Amino acid sequence: MLAAPAVCGAALANLAPADKSMGMIGDGYGSECHLLRYLGRHRALLNQRVLEVTGATAIEWLDYPFDQRRTWQDGEWKGLDFVSDDAPAKVAWRRTWPQGRNAPNWDAIGRLRFGPGEAWLLVEAKANIEELCSSCKASAHGGRPMVEAFLARTRERLGVAADHDWLSGYYQFCNRLAVLDLLNEHGAPAHLLNIYFVGDRSGPGRSCPQDVAAWKPALSAMEEHVGLAREHRLAGRAHKLFLPACDEGDVQAITKKDTAGRAAAAA
Repeated sequence: MLAAPAVCGAALANLAPADKSMGMIGDGYGSECHLLRYLGRHRALLNQRVLEVTGATAIEWLDYPFDQRRTWQDGEWKGLDFVSDDAPAKVAWRRTWPQGRNAPNWDAIGRLRFGPGEAWLLVEAKANIEELCSSCKASAHGGRPMVEAFLARTRERLGVAADHDWLSGYYQFCNRLAVLDLLNEHGAPAHLLNIYFVGDRSGPGRSCPQDVAAWKPALSAMEEHVGLAREHRLAGRAHKLFLPACDEGDVQAITKKDTAGRAAAAA
């Protein structure tokens, strides 16, 4: 198996136990904080950018579920809780993922419209490089064999060699891809949106890129480790969006810089 880059080994070693579970909202910093700001205070701008990168014509966001156990008394959508119980994708999910175990937590869920058609939008947000890193903690005597089989099947369907380790280093990114593949395979069209915030406040254990270019080495390392080809079967359904933690002027600057970079790469 190919080893994860050193940045992830260090990040995972430094995480406190509480950090390995659902994150807490930062006081003016962090991906959860900034995503909620955009959803609540800058939704028109967020929607515009989401439609641009996905090619959809409209979007509606699902409200978050309540969770009185959390400080803010709001939870996150988990697994396929947003899909009806009798949907083929939900049936396949119950066969594939160890039920009662840690299911993927989504930062937001939306419904995209493409003319007369619709699709789910699964959102993951990051504000620092350390957030990219995760490894499967399931026990070999618990849910790990099912998770490993689930990821191995998706890896094979996407044409990725078996020596790319999807359980260590970038496990979260990989299991999100696997859920995306399952939904589309079983008649529930879906897209995955990875949002990367630019300009967040760095702090202990938080290396926050201050421009798009600063994100690129870490994202390139992740993509190399995961092993996806540029034109894999989910390429048109997995998207990246860079958003500033600050204001619309920076959005325009970031957009121009990123567009210019893509044009140069394609030339």
